[in-house]
Amino acid sequence: MKWTGLNELRESYLRFFESKGHLRLPSFSLIPQGDNSLLLINSGMAPMKKFFTGESTPPRLRVTTCQKCIRTPDIESVGIDDRHGTFFEMLGNFSFNDYFKKEAIPWAWEFFTKVLEIPEEKLFVTVYKEDDVAWDIWTKDVGVPESHMRRMGKEDNFWEHGSGPCGPCSEIYFDRGPEHSCGKPDCDVGCECDRYVEVWNLVFTQFNNDGKGNYTPLGRENIDTGLGMERLACVMQGVDNLFLVDTVQNIMKKISELTGVEYGADKKTDISLRIITDHIRSTVFMIGDGVLPSNEGRGYVLRRLLRRAARHGRLLGARGAFLSELVDTVVQENGGAYPELREKQGTIKKVIAHEEESFNRTIDQGMAMLSEFIDKADSKVFSGESAFTLNDTFGFPLDLTKEILAERGMEVDEARFLELMRQQKERARSARKDAGADAWKGEGKAVSGLPKTEFLGYTELTSTSKVLAIIENGSRVESAGSGAEVSVVLDRTPFYGESGGQAADAGTLEAEGVTVDVVDVTRHEGVFLHRAVVGEGTLNVGDSVSAVIDPGLRADIMRNHTAAHLLQAALRKVLGEHVEQAGQLVNGDRVRFDFTHFSAVTPEELTKVERLVNLEVLKAVPVETREMPIEEARKLGAMALFGEKYGDVVRVVSVTDGFSMELCGGTHMDNTAKLGLFKIVSESSVAAGVRRIEAVTGRNVLAELTKAIDAMNEASRLMKVMNPAELPGRARQVMAELKEKDRQIESLNARIASMNLEGVFRDAQDVEGIKVVFALLSGTGPDALRALCDKAKEAKEPVAAVFAGVSGGKATLAAACNKPAQEKGLKAGLLVKSVAQLTGGNGGGKPDFAMAGAKDQTKLDEALAAVPGLVREQIGG
Repeated sequence: MKWTGLNELRESYLRFFESKGHLRLPSFSLIPQGDNSLLLINSGMAPMKKFFTGESTPPRLRVTTCQKCIRTPDIESVGIDDRHGTFFEMLGNFSFNDYFKKEAIPWAWEFFTKVLEIPEEKLFVTVYKEDDVAWDIWTKDVGVPESHMRRMGKEDNFWEHGSGPCGPCSEIYFDRGPEHSCGKPDCDVGCECDRYVEVWNLVFTQFNNDGKGNYTPLGRENIDTGLGMERLACVMQGVDNLFLVDTVQNIMKKISELTGVEYGADKKTDISLRIITDHIRSTVFMIGDGVLPSNEGRGYVLRRLLRRAARHGRLLGARGAFLSELVDTVVQENGGAYPELREKQGTIKKVIAHEEESFNRTIDQGMAMLSEFIDKADSKVFSGESAFTLNDTFGFPLDLTKEILAERGMEVDEARFLELMRQQKERARSARKDAGADAWKGEGKAVSGLPKTEFLGYTELTSTSKVLAIIENGSRVESAGSGAEVSVVLDRTPFYGESGGQAADAGTLEAEGVTVDVVDVTRHEGVFLHRAVVGEGTLNVGDSVSAVIDPGLRADIMRNHTAAHLLQAALRKVLGEHVEQAGQLVNGDRVRFDFTHFSAVTPEELTKVERLVNLEVLKAVPVETREMPIEEARKLGAMALFGEKYGDVVRVVSVTDGFSMELCGGTHMDNTAKLGLFKIVSESSVAAGVRRIEAVTGRNVLAELTKAIDAMNEASRLMKVMNPAELPGRARQVMAELKEKDRQIESLNARIASMNLEGVFRDAQDVEGIKVVFALLSGTGPDALRALCDKAKEAKEPVAAVFAGVSGGKATLAAACNKPAQEKGLKAGLLVKSVAQLTGGNGGGKPDFAMAGAKDQTKLDEALAAVPGLVREQIGG
């Protein structure tokens, strides 16, 4: 068992499971795609839910990933100890009704004991007490001694989440040694102390729970494993906690460098260092995936993490854009595995710097309020309520409040402050139970007890509605004034709530003297939450309001949703019946449609698909929407999302000439002609076996056409063409001219290089009777280098030549060894390979001539200077 870096461990794991027939997928975005039950991806299996449930077809039955994850339910504990963190990576191997326990268990043991060479005596295994099959595989097939096996109860070794798929699990623990034990006589695997560390959990999904404690075998058995990347790194690096893992420690070292505070010097500053280290990792990854600071949802999580980190930066003495200076280090440590961080590095820094500036202003406001509270205080004890207000509203740290008060001979009622903090945590924990780490239920308890909203939007664009509830910052309030960001619950609404890949409506709520802008609408168990900003006046619970949606936006969304149905039907006709929807987003701008397909869609196929859809548009076919029993819909052949759960009565949307028929709860145009036109703007890969098409309809087609025409006219002007139709011919002519000029330049460079060859030979070094020639020639391409090598080979005495040429931004190495040099043991292929490796490149070839690519051009001089030594080494001199 040897020390192994985190990045090396990740690659080792993914490579191992690729060797077992798994498809390696890149990490999914932290923003859940097509899953409103989660705020942020919080486990390796979360993005796979659609494959486990059958909603989507997986790209392969065996998949392996390293998934970036965020968990925030224990955010208050981060930094206080060295265990908790908000960002982590989860390694996983998954089987979708392919292999099961007989394969998953031995592979886990093989990876740990053979690949990582973890001593077997250090590993302990737990299984569910009734899972005799897993026990036998571990003990009889794998050979784990029973002294290292434990049977555990349901609370420890059975994975389930309410009703639905579930099953026993098996966990692998690493024994850190008796020196880490709590010392209790019954200290054993599963103890809360630091001796036994649970590293890998193998979940065997084999039952269905009806929610009443009745378990029936599943027809589809699945494997879902989770191996904590940082925990494994702790084991392999022999460190106590994630903050000492190499990549994480390097971030902390940068924080120490910027603040002058060393880790381990003081328990208090260690807390701040840990918080900043963890939170900057989380925030860089979140922004890299498109999350931006806001006052709700995942944007609020981001803002909270950033402000908490910035606050602790201040405690360490940091000022200004401190956190943004850490971004480069986070990217440096993680950019190899997550290239999106490098691509968005500049944006990430700008977002964090802007948020820091905003927070610094907030802190200054907090200082003014603190002074006001002090002036009003009538005793030497500062109220816990005031301290809590400062902390909750302005993020003003209690430590800073206490320090300022101490200078004035005052103290804080800390007991009351802590009680208020505890109450807040309880409220937050209750809300997060639904929308936090487990987040399968979504909104939380703020709408508890409210009746389901009556949706009128299939037929009405306006309604007169009653305000049933106003929710602000997760809690119900009786009223909201101008500028307040709230969620409004109505008894009835024309607003469509985001669902099924269709974006929500926008619009206004109006009453006498009151205007509220609705910017988004979500649903929670039938209750519609109108995300809104109060413009004028004060909105009260019980008010009667006029709910009006934006008709233009609704029409654009309906065009795109109907287009999505036509697009899926056309894809199945052109590509085949294997095409299934794998994800969808329809909003006012465009339709984004993900689908299963085994290869890129060719331009010819895209043209056929686009033509089929536009033919349906031009035919002006009525679109009919009906509700019917699900069995009747199935008999009619209506398409459904695979694995989606439907009620007994379903809504069927049909293009009445038989072109398309789908189960759908969205809003649609009543005639295909109202789409105007349909235009595909892009086709790309989402993942192995999943493609994505983006398209536009209606007025967005006109916008795309205008853009294209403007681009053509600008290109015509630059190419000096009067008629845009002549552009292709002119472009071919220019390319041919450039190619000819490149050829002439290359030829001239070759002649210049040849003329210089005599001077290069004059400077040749003698190595054991061999003339060793090497030179860096700017503006010289591969053809010229080859010509130089041919001339070098003509020499009668032994000659070894290595030339480096840089042309068109690329660096090429070429080597030649003539016959007399080869007789002395030299080979051009080995020589050029050795030189190339010094630049981070590679290559090779025949004994007399070989070429290679140089990766780092800054190292060319150094690599060429090494040529004589490499020649001496090769001939054994």
